[in-house]
Amino acid sequence: MARDYYGILGVAKNASDQEIKRAYRKLARELHPDVNPSEDAQHRFGEVTTAYEVLSDPQKRKIVDLGGDPMDGGGRGGGGGDPFAGFGGLGDIMDAFFGAAGGGGGRGRGPRSRVQPGSDALIRLGLTLEECATGVDREITVDTAIVCDLCRGAGTAEGTSTKTCDTCGGAGEVQSVQRSFLGQVVTARPCPVCRGFGEVIPDPCRQCGGDGRIRSRRGVTAKIPPGVGDGMRIRLSGQGEVGPGGGPAGDLYVEIDEAPHEVFVREGNDLHCNFRIPMTTAALGATVPIATLVDGDYELDIEPGTQPSTELVLTGKGMPRLRSSGRVDGRGDLHVHIDVVVPTKLDEAQRDLLVDLAQQRGEEVPTLAANGSKHGGLFSKLRAKNR
Repeated sequence: MARDYYGILGVAKNASDQEIKRAYRKLARELHPDVNPSEDAQHRFGEVTTAYEVLSDPQKRKIVDLGGDPMDGGGRGGGGGDPFAGFGGLGDIMDAFFGAAGGGGGRGRGPRSRVQPGSDALIRLGLTLEECATGVDREITVDTAIVCDLCRGAGTAEGTSTKTCDTCGGAGEVQSVQRSFLGQVVTARPCPVCRGFGEVIPDPCRQCGGDGRIRSRRGVTAKIPPGVGDGMRIRLSGQGEVGPGGGPAGDLYVEIDEAPHEVFVREGNDLHCNFRIPMTTAALGATVPIATLVDGDYELDIEPGTQPSTELVLTGKGMPRLRSSGRVDGRGDLHVHIDVVVPTKLDEAQRDLLVDLAQQRGEEVPTLAANGSKHGGLFSKLRAKNR
């Protein structure tokens, strides 16, 4: 009789994996020999461990839910071999119970095709910020599987062909009869000789060894649209790995590696840059040229009295907005951060002009700034004041 593994752990049959794990940990702490050395506790600890081993394994749990006991005879408790050994999954079990019980033939799936779809490939492509903004057609070299040019994907040597597998007779699977708690069961599994293809290659192609494909380096043109960004992937359909037996190729993904720019910093579709202007320009205002990323120079209006760290926004002078459809929908903005440059060295005439300006504006002019350092240092002025 099948054991009640759910009852041993004290959980319902529809318990989640997390609920089963929590129940096991709780009981294991209580019954562990280091905590509870009694014989009954040790026996219960073994049952709890076995129950968790069964219910935490999806395949074994399916067998339990069908009324069986996956631990009968396999590795615990004696008896014959595991009645479910060789089952590939729940579909195999259902085939055996309802399609082949009592010695009847199992439901054959037939041989699988030797021609299989290929996998995708990935390559990284370095681009400048300008190339990301304008888009570019770039010739790249990829190393992928291609169709063997000697056998054209057949995998056989010239003048030969495949042969029906003698082991499975072309069925692609072999059957075995086992006994289970429901009686005699016939199970089917892929043929170990032809690996489920139903045919073998007696004389493989000397170039591809029967696989139907070889490795090769080849050139591919990657059409990169405007607006791509770092980490974005462009899919080139059908340019990936050719499948076994010359099957259809997967896709090639080109991942963009955007290089940092010496002037502009990108944030999404917007660009940021610092722009240095003299303090006189900040005070008086002016129209000055500023270089954009791809549109050449732009006449930037500096308002009189512009303060340091002022941010001016040039609408539509940023990066193209690339939608998921591949269509470009407008552009982001260019954010210009004003950096006012204060002169570090002044001659006497320039210093006098600034002092006069400060006095005209009613600003307090420190004695040191008014007289200039050439007339003596700070300590000299302090000594002169105290005479």
